[in-house]
Amino acid sequence: MNISQITFSPAGGTNQVAEIITKSWQMPVKKIDLSLADTDGSSLNFGKEDIAVIAVPSYGGRVPSLAAQRIARIHGNQALCVIVCVYGNRAYEDTLIELNDLAEKSGFKVVAAIAAIAEHSIMHQYAAGRPDTKDENELTGFSKRILEKINNSPTELTAPKIPGNRPYKETGIISLTPKTNRNCIGCGLCAGQCPAKAISTENLKFTDSKKCISCMRCVVKCPQSARKVNSIKVSAAAIAMKKACAARKENELYI
Repeated sequence: MNISQITFSPAGGTNQVAEIITKSWQMPVKKIDLSLADTDGSSLNFGKEDIAVIAVPSYGGRVPSLAAQRIARIHGNQALCVIVCVYGNRAYEDTLIELNDLAEKSGFKVVAAIAAIAEHSIMHQYAAGRPDTKDENELTGFSKRILEKINNSPTELTAPKIPGNRPYKETGIISLTPKTNRNCIGCGLCAGQCPAKAISTENLKFTDSKKCISCMRCVVKCPQSARKVNSIKVSAAAIAMKKACAARKENELYI
């Protein structure tokens, strides 16, 4: 049995959640980062005895389009699959059911699903500091229950009932393209790390807003804090989301 952790986690929160889930199994884990621009998924092949944990963030209640494209190219070959969507305390809406459909179309057998919370990648006041200790304990409990299910009935595994709608909701994310400021030293790390290759390698101050997916990876990775999003737009978005994000959301397991 080989275990793979496949994540699309530009800002890091989704990867934090995935790490908690796979760590509790106390087995070697192969880690695959679909956030890297050159990792398209087509070279990934699995067998029936393998387990894959596929984790993505929720962007406006949907799977990020780049993540969906890369997952669609993976060869699941009936490997067992745990799907995980991570959101910033607003709502994950159709993300989990869409991820389920993507995984099944790629040949995986989905045996469990988790919706988890992590600090919002843009409006950090929402779900600040999460996953926290309570989340870690809960997610560890989830992962142990999933492994028990796999070990107890490996040949008769049932698919979980996952919430969501088909057709999926319209994609409606707020477009926020980070810009450089005077701190930029021209190291080019942002361009190299951009999942969408939206930042020009020849002119680091230019970001193609049509390619940018507002994932904030360039903001997180910049060692000089030289990339920022428009604070006025962020404040306006935060006010619009305040009511939906006010109460603490909890992690959910579908098994």
